[in-house]
Amino acid sequence: MKVNDFIKLKKNNEKITMITAYDFFSAKICNDNKIDVILIGDSLGMAVYGFEDTLSVTVDDIVRHSQAVKKGAPDCFLIADMPYMSYHLNIEDSKKNAARLIVEGKADSVKIEGGSKSRIETIKALIDCEIPVVGHLGLTPQSIHKFGGFKVQGKHKDQQQEILAQALALQDAGVFMIVLEAIPEELGKLITEKLNIPSIGIGAGRYTDGQVLVWHDLLGLSNVETKFSKKYLNCGELISSALKNYIDEVKKNDFPKKENIYYPID
Repeated sequence: MKVNDFIKLKKNNEKITMITAYDFFSAKICNDNKIDVILIGDSLGMAVYGFEDTLSVTVDDIVRHSQAVKKGAPDCFLIADMPYMSYHLNIEDSKKNAARLIVEGKADSVKIEGGSKSRIETIKALIDCEIPVVGHLGLTPQSIHKFGGFKVQGKHKDQQQEILAQALALQDAGVFMIVLEAIPEELGKLITEKLNIPSIGIGAGRYTDGQVLVWHDLLGLSNVETKFSKKYLNCGELISSALKNYIDEVKKNDFPKKENIYYPID
């Protein structure tokens, strides 16, 4: 899958599938099942490291996890999140950090949150360096202190107009895709209709050009409960059951059995 392929999918009304994953094993399963896109998200701070938010994730973290995902999913298009403060200080540092995600992390593109004027300038500079960029509007998790928490955005008309204007500005700046997170469905629909590039929804309703879910949420491996997420399998309970059986068998000396033991040849 290449950048231009996503615009073709939008034109053909074919939905785009995206999953946020962080390691070789999960990436391989996604690759084998032909997921269109894997996002190496800074949500790994919460899903993998147990942080309260995404703000402590570093460029080194994303590079390391992106490398693992690339090994597991050589056929998937990879988007690497630019973490907090990796693109906020100046354009030169932003270029260097984005380049690391592409060169070292083996990602195909990077994702940047927000649509302010300074963000637009940074995005243009990255695209000028031949780095494809994905935008992200609505609930941008790196802005939780500004928002006062993980709160739905775009509930009021003035907010809706601002998010729409930023979406159009991001498109004009050259992004090839925009993630829309935690906004009213009608706003997700309006933005999708106005854009020539694909929109990917996570809590943005039914009318975006594609959807993204976090691997751990989809499989029931996290304790996060969100209205827009769906648990397709309760792996947490299955793993707990298996672990309890293992503990019980070891305590009772039922494991290992004869078939698990090595014997000398002589």
